[in-house]
Amino acid sequence: MGIVGASGYVGGELLRLLVRHPEIEISSVSSTRYKDEKVSRIHPDLYGMTDLKFEDISPLDMAGKVDLIFLALPHGTSIKYVPDLIETGVKIIDMSADFRLKNPDLYKPWYGYVHGYPDIIKKFVYGMPEFHREEIKNAKYIATPGCIASSSIYSIAPFLNQDLASNIINVDAKVGSSGSGSGLDESKVFSERFDSIRAYKPVGHRHTPEIEQELEHATGKKVKIALSAHSVNMVRGILTTSSIYAENDEFTLWSQLRKFYGNEKFIRLIMDKKSNYKYPDPKTVIGSNFADIGFAIDKYVKRIVSFGAIDNLIKGAAGNAVQSMNIMNGFNEYDALMMPSLFPV
Repeated sequence: MGIVGASGYVGGELLRLLVRHPEIEISSVSSTRYKDEKVSRIHPDLYGMTDLKFEDISPLDMAGKVDLIFLALPHGTSIKYVPDLIETGVKIIDMSADFRLKNPDLYKPWYGYVHGYPDIIKKFVYGMPEFHREEIKNAKYIATPGCIASSSIYSIAPFLNQDLASNIINVDAKVGSSGSGSGLDESKVFSERFDSIRAYKPVGHRHTPEIEQELEHATGKKVKIALSAHSVNMVRGILTTSSIYAENDEFTLWSQLRKFYGNEKFIRLIMDKKSNYKYPDPKTVIGSNFADIGFAIDKYVKRIVSFGAIDNLIKGAAGNAVQSMNIMNGFNEYDALMMPSLFPV
């Protein structure tokens, strides 16, 4: 398999997971900027793990060398290559948003470009295994979820079987700096970032329609998401805190959570009130493919406050991509992924 755009954070996480995968061989990784450089020079955590070098190779040329290709490219870039890649017969896992939304008309208002390939959108399966496992088994093309979208969907969906007092769900997202990629701008300078909580997208976040789409798929309910995103003083991780206006008792909600997720190994229900981490916290998922879910009950205004914590680079990106790859290729779903988080960090 190959990775296009392998020098970024998500590409690096794909490599970190895949170099220890028992079933696959990484035969090509691309980066125009770092052509002929060793991968371990750009991703120093991979020293001693791989001798791969970056190639300046087009996605189409890479497709001629591999049977599966990851596209770790910015939004609006994958769409330029995917139509030709499909003609080659290669399997595609796209890490961008270019094929996540099933309604092509949503791309112009939310992403700023007209999507010209509605027929290709239909070929892609949303890469969230817990909700699309059977579709992924037979898929050739996967669109991986967004990071804030992942945390929101996992933590909201189990509670939508309630009698809702409102179809509007408020989502407050706290996001680490790696969530905006490895490119440099003023917002990533240490003196700007440190000791700061910055509202960077209080309205109009582009993950909004994705969350609404997948919640309807998972539960059959149409809701509106009021999402506000904040950049916080951490490198990795996302915490979403969502207000669902409904009421129920704690025992019933825990029972519903267990039933909803069953034996899903990457969904952890946080319910130990004697722990220092009695609610989900990004600190306890860093480096892992786990999504931690929990809730509190607000009797005063009759709402369920749901929490979701993930590592934005793994369960919010590379981890779900590898999990989907395992399923679509008939591998053990947990290969290269069943590892504990790093603690303390």
